[in-house]
Amino acid sequence: MTTKNYDPLDMSQHRMETLPIRQKSSFEQWLAKSGLWIALAVFIAIMCTEISYLTNINPDDLGKNALAHFNEVGSELFARHGVAMLAIFCAALVLWVSEAIPNYLTSLIVIIAMVLTGVLPERTAYAQLGHPIMWLNILSFVLASMLVACGAAKRFALWFICRFGKSATPIFYSFMLVNMVLSAFISATTAKAAILMPIFMVIAAVYGARGGDNKNNFGRNLVLQNLLQINLCAGAFVTGSGANLLAASLIIGAGGALYFTDWMVVAFPIVVCMIVIGWLLGTRIFFPLAKEERLPQIEGGMERLQQELDKMGKISFNEIKSIVIFVTILAFWATDKYHGVSATAVAFIGAIVALFPRIGVVNWNDLDIPWHLLIFSAGAYTLGAGFRQTDLPSLSVNAGVEYFGLSMDTPFWVFYVALTGAMIFSSLIFQSKTMRTMLFIPIAIGIADRFGFSMMSLALPVALLIEHVYVLPFNSKPALLCYSTDHYSLSDTFKFGFTMLVIAWFTSILFGETWFKWLGYVPNGVFY
Repeated sequence: MTTKNYDPLDMSQHRMETLPIRQKSSFEQWLAKSGLWIALAVFIAIMCTEISYLTNINPDDLGKNALAHFNEVGSELFARHGVAMLAIFCAALVLWVSEAIPNYLTSLIVIIAMVLTGVLPERTAYAQLGHPIMWLNILSFVLASMLVACGAAKRFALWFICRFGKSATPIFYSFMLVNMVLSAFISATTAKAAILMPIFMVIAAVYGARGGDNKNNFGRNLVLQNLLQINLCAGAFVTGSGANLLAASLIIGAGGALYFTDWMVVAFPIVVCMIVIGWLLGTRIFFPLAKEERLPQIEGGMERLQQELDKMGKISFNEIKSIVIFVTILAFWATDKYHGVSATAVAFIGAIVALFPRIGVVNWNDLDIPWHLLIFSAGAYTLGAGFRQTDLPSLSVNAGVEYFGLSMDTPFWVFYVALTGAMIFSSLIFQSKTMRTMLFIPIAIGIADRFGFSMMSLALPVALLIEHVYVLPFNSKPALLCYSTDHYSLSDTFKFGFTMLVIAWFTSILFGETWFKWLGYVPNGVFY
């Protein structure tokens, strides 16, 4: 990134598979050296410990999958599988946080550990790589690579900078709008990150931020703000991510009514507020921009960029084809409820057209698919399958309810605050939004039913917190992608991201007392 041949306008240098290796801080280095031994100690300690709520199980408390597994293997072996599941999860968590080994390698270890301990059969454990969402991610990277390989993304980036790049503030405003628009159509946050990353990397370089030893607060803000917006804007629409659609399906399946317009009316104002707060916190408090960082710093300034744009000439036929293919895919994704074709199937068709000889735009060698991230995701989905097999989350929650003495006399606000807090802060340790959705939405529905509350009063506020996965690199694939750009440190993303998590929690409580109450989803407000 800092060699004499480096050209900040060359998007091929910002491919996900060619990003520079980050220089770790002393604390990160200590974590990396000790993480493997800590993980091993945690695994052994849990495996050798008798955990009462996992050994004394009432089958009536188990879900469908877990009950079938219980009946198949018996209570003793089922308990051992539950303890093994907890040990694997905690050890994986230590490895993902410490980065003692690559994240994809941790996922591979998780998958084989689930098989060797008997938590999952081989077919189930290995099949997670073929999850429909995994295919959606792969195919979305194909479509994103198409825009970069044909030059359409570079043309847009140059036009974008020439049109809005005279100062820093309009650039931040523009990305807010772009992220909001894309989120209405693209249900894969990783795909949005793949599309936008080359653009904001070029813009960061123009403003003097090239990562590594050439970090500055403009680069920190640009990448962290995009990470925040990619995730938060996905929460504005039920189609913003597969986890949102799953949450809506679970709520509708439990008797609620939650469709595209309902979700948008409730969530959109919250997302706008959070994005504005994040921008103010980032640019004014955590990473204030110096005067020189507010203007382009590239040699030749805006004239150089305009010359580069002019040099590209008229838009090519391949660029036109790629734009037509991409816009068509977006249109089909946005109208899936009318034609019934899944987002993954639509992406399949788009990728086939993009790769097809003569009529397509790219060949296989042009593609920029981060397979290490996909293997990492497969491990997270395998953990989710293990949770369903052992019902570990529900058993843990039931033990918690009994331990804290919650009853019919417990006020509503205790459940609301606890569930929203658990949902949002669980993003620090869970690697899958789908996993968190499968865990906390049923819990919210179950608690509402058990204690006589409106189902929507707990399930909807919890669902609206799904997309807060931007604090640590392993919390989501976009977080890992953005962290790999080396424009900010682990401490940078933690202090900014954790602050936003706390604000989001209080915002959820505030909106529960006002906006959700006025819309009738939390009929009496939070505190009654």
